[in-house]
Amino acid sequence: MKARRFQKNKMLIKIFTVGGTIDKIYFDKKSKYQVGEPAVDQVLKEANINFAYQIESILRKDSLDMTDDDRQLIFDKIEADDHKYVIVTHGTDTIIATAKKIMTIRDKVIVLTGAIEPARSKSSDAPFNIGSAVAAVQLLPVGVYIVMNGRVFDPNRVQKNMELNSFEEAGHEIL
Repeated sequence: MKARRFQKNKMLIKIFTVGGTIDKIYFDKKSKYQVGEPAVDQVLKEANINFAYQIESILRKDSLDMTDDDRQLIFDKIEADDHKYVIVTHGTDTIIATAKKIMTIRDKVIVLTGAIEPARSKSSDAPFNIGSAVAAVQLLPVGVYIVMNGRVFDPNRVQKNMELNSFEEAGHEIL
């Protein structure tokens, strides 16, 4: 567990990492990869943030490889943690399933986010999504949310649009 930038803040954000594209390192043109060290710490350092946070890596998996046992582990870690403000970096393919699994946790503000492009990529959406998650976790009421593409979503009313590589309200028609 890493602790970074502790200051005289009353709010400490706990960041759990579970892998996904945000942490991927590709060895060729998007076929051979490994899920590397959590990228969120480097993203926050480069952003010159001004809040206290802790990072804990739970898993290093592509979200398509996640199982119900993995989601239970994520649930157990968040529920047992003392922090009220929680961010989870997660793969985008199954982020909705994980968000729905942890929705019964009632005493925390939990924001899940990820990236379509790895954080180590120049064109990555990771820094924007992480920054949005940091802002959202501080402003939202207790509950579970998905923050992607500059929006805050209810896990019961969101879908990933595979054609557009973005998240949208469920039931949205592609024009």
